[in-house]
Amino acid sequence: MSIIRDVTLEAEKQLVGDEVLLFIGPRQAGKTTILKQLENSLQKRQKPVYFLNLEDPDYLTLLNKSPKNLFKIFTLDLGKKNFVIIDEVQYLDNPSNFLKYFYDEYGGRIKILASGSSAFYLDKKFKDSLAGRKKIFNVKTLSFREFLRFKGEELLAKRNFRDLSLSDCDKATRHYHEFVVYGGYPRVVLAPLSEREEILRDIAYSYIKKDIFEANIRQDEVFYRLLKLLAVQVGNLVNASELANTLGVSKTSIDNYLYVMRKSFHINLVRPFFRNARKEITKMPKIYFGDLGLRNFLVSNFSSFEMRSDKGQLLENATFRQLLESFGEDSIKFWRTNQGQEIDFVAKGKQAFEVKVDPGQFKASKYKAFIEEYPEISVTVVSLNTEEKSVSGYEVVNAWEV
Repeated sequence: MSIIRDVTLEAEKQLVGDEVLLFIGPRQAGKTTILKQLENSLQKRQKPVYFLNLEDPDYLTLLNKSPKNLFKIFTLDLGKKNFVIIDEVQYLDNPSNFLKYFYDEYGGRIKILASGSSAFYLDKKFKDSLAGRKKIFNVKTLSFREFLRFKGEELLAKRNFRDLSLSDCDKATRHYHEFVVYGGYPRVVLAPLSEREEILRDIAYSYIKKDIFEANIRQDEVFYRLLKLLAVQVGNLVNASELANTLGVSKTSIDNYLYVMRKSFHINLVRPFFRNARKEITKMPKIYFGDLGLRNFLVSNFSSFEMRSDKGQLLENATFRQLLESFGEDSIKFWRTNQGQEIDFVAKGKQAFEVKVDPGQFKASKYKAFIEEYPEISVTVVSLNTEEKSVSGYEVVNAWEV
């Protein structure tokens, strides 16, 4: 029996309406498993449900000829509400037209649940916005709470992380150490330790290659070199012109590669937070990875957290990944001035987070400009393996508590 994902539980609440349920995310993040879980849930409710994988060329050819050919594939009783689950919908020549057709013509009788691996591919093919017709679910690799469930720690996963006993806190920290090194791809989490690096290699060089192919990128070796450069530069500003000079390609190519990486859910670009454009600097974003295991594979480092020279970068990326669960990419910013003063993250303009491997290195005086400019924004220090609860009057939390 597969372990139920949070997205599955969210999607079950949306089975009643007529909207298309669209699941997008990186390859190997578990979209097909989620669709199978929803299929099983519907079967238990004795609902008519049909599953279709568009990696099958025969089905793909039929549906590309006409959406109506769905009735040649399945016998649907239109006197009832039918659920049609379509895996890899992006392979259709015109997926938006297909989904729009069934919503407009058969709303209430045929509800479609569909997955798509590459959002950039969906963007280009979804010529119609499907406004009011779809509900999008972003399927990321496992969150830390989901990671705990995959590790058999169901009770711990349900707990309030800010109110754990000492033994549970130690257990959470131990699991988080593994999480920040190997990440949250389900196959990786469930695999023996000896097999994880090979699985991540397969994801990096087989599945990402599909994203490259579908984006019509011819210089795949440059794409991979850029991806590895970005993995080393986690938490730094992304200067497309400098990257273009380093790799010997045009800035336009770099911008295109970054677009594909983002739309394939491998990287996230965090934009600056500012209210005073004269004092607060830069249009350049900062780079973070959506999965820490993939990032660590690209830098060839699976050492334990304590033994790493890049602890600061890894902890900063891990904190970003935690914030992503609660706030979403567009609501997470960073703050920086022309004088180089900086706060790692500002979430929804209400909460600020400064990441420190050693909380003792947090000096409130260094952040005076931010605190004075934004007294209404709370500041929290994020660390790991720390027993300190405050420093210089500011709360200190472990990364997994964020």
